[in-house]
Amino acid sequence: MASSQARVLPKLDRSVGHTFIQPSKRINEGQDVAEFLTSKAYVDIITFLLQLNRSLFPTKLPDRRVQTWPLNSDAVEYSAPVRQLQQLLSKLEAILEEAPPDTGPRRFGNVSFRKWYQIVESRASSLLEECLSADILQTPSSNPGGPTAEVELVSYFLGSWGSPQRLDYGTGHELSFLAFLAGIWKLHGFPENSPGVEERAIVLGVIQPYLELVRTIIKRYTLEPAGSHGVWGLDDHSFIPYIFGAAQFAPAISESDLVPEEGSLPDAPAPGGVAKANIVERERGENLYFSAIGFIYDVKRGPFWEHSPMLYDISGIQAGWAKINKGMIKMYNAEVLSKFPVVQHFPFGSLFSWDRDPNAVEPVATAHTAAQSRRPEETVTSATHPAGPGTRAPWASAKVPAPSTNPRGAPSTLPDTSRLPPGPMAPTRAPWASAQPGAAPSGDSASAGHVPTKAPWAK
Repeated sequence: MASSQARVLPKLDRSVGHTFIQPSKRINEGQDVAEFLTSKAYVDIITFLLQLNRSLFPTKLPDRRVQTWPLNSDAVEYSAPVRQLQQLLSKLEAILEEAPPDTGPRRFGNVSFRKWYQIVESRASSLLEECLSADILQTPSSNPGGPTAEVELVSYFLGSWGSPQRLDYGTGHELSFLAFLAGIWKLHGFPENSPGVEERAIVLGVIQPYLELVRTIIKRYTLEPAGSHGVWGLDDHSFIPYIFGAAQFAPAISESDLVPEEGSLPDAPAPGGVAKANIVERERGENLYFSAIGFIYDVKRGPFWEHSPMLYDISGIQAGWAKINKGMIKMYNAEVLSKFPVVQHFPFGSLFSWDRDPNAVEPVATAHTAAQSRRPEETVTSATHPAGPGTRAPWASAKVPAPSTNPRGAPSTLPDTSRLPPGPMAPTRAPWASAQPGAAPSGDSASAGHVPTKAPWAK
């Protein structure tokens, strides 16, 4: 079970010099992923993700009431930096009008996306200067004449919108935006606040608008899912809204409580509601999970179980939204951060360092990690090597010791990652539950009940 004193992403010590560098590609072949999983960058990304995740759990108030955190919540106050980032997103959306979709015949994504991206790239510095504090962007390097923090933030900012070469968007680009925000955090770009306050504002006030803008871009320019299988079967483009959205429906916690691993809010919709269009429409305006599901309904046709089989499997979870949240975090580690096609383009600088974390746990070697290829088109996937009983999810039943953490200091092993297995894992349809193979439903049986789930963590 996760520690009640979750670690916070450390900020740069202003009293100590810091050398910024131009971020560069370091993951060039499959075996480099294992090195990434022991890097300082990996630890920082996981720390920030879990920090944001905990903030979305409903909160127990002193008078025993429960405060929930829906989208557009009046209870969430947006700081000046959050509002500046919202302004940045609005400026990016306005640039869409300068690059109308090409009307000519095409087989894949719309080539006008390249024009939009080129405009954004040419204005990146000025956009950030208009919407971020100069104290953050121009944080000086201790190396005389060296680059400022801007060179690193621009790299993650530009990596957040998809590939103009491949005309695609996927979870690697989503990861870049997460790093962009985490970089601002490390540079003291968000105000000090009570635990969870600023984190909630970041998710609801910046990440959700970012996801909405990305969905507009995907539809406008018909961007392809990045990678041959999107995010390995969960969703073609995104992952983190499923983590945060499950947290919104999980049981309430106080600041001293452990993060629950099962259960739901008493009035939360059942997970099976994702397969019912009327429930999705009702919930998508208040919950990140259903907002992401709603986008799937916008762009896909046919039975939900047919076009989104893994999400359908997960909708059969009986142990509640906290169980789904826990599993989604494990799955993000396994199917995003541990996958070569996803992380191969992530650049490493000083804010997200390739250097080995001194407390990192050595990743567990698996047949899957050994099979990760040097090029994405050669990557072994579950489509070519379906998961069998021996490779379904070697970490699903394994007991992973919870790392010891210090809430404000350095972790003794890893950040608050007791929910995560240490290292890459085998490809699975949904790697966090017990499975019973079953045939897809036909006719009205799809709405009458769930087939036996293939998610090896869903009971």
